[in-house]
Amino acid sequence: MSKPVGPYTPAVRAGELVFVSGQIGLLEGVVIEGFEAQVRQSISNVAAILSDHDLKLSDVAKATVYLTDMSNYAAMNMAYLEEFGGHLPARAVVEVSALPLGALFEIETVAHAK
Repeated sequence: MSKPVGPYTPAVRAGELVFVSGQIGLLEGVVIEGFEAQVRQSISNVAAILSDHDLKLSDVAKATVYLTDMSNYAAMNMAYLEEFGGHLPARAVVEVSALPLGALFEIETVAHAK
């Protein structure tokens, strides 16, 4: 798991909820190449953080996705579906002008710890 790129905590638990800060496609401190690869790595980073809290992607109740180019929406959906499997949390997708370190994709989540 890469070190955060800013002054924030990767996840905070508040009661039964775990808020995971935005994750980009960082691997060993470097944003990986390729849009789909960034989507998969970002979600993998979320899964690793959730694992630290004894949670899985299937515990995610809400996801917010940030794209630098909405034309990547279909490609994002395909990779997102494969990574989340049959579990589909509530989700919002927002186009932004830029993301940290030149990333093309970022995801933040809220998981429910039962």
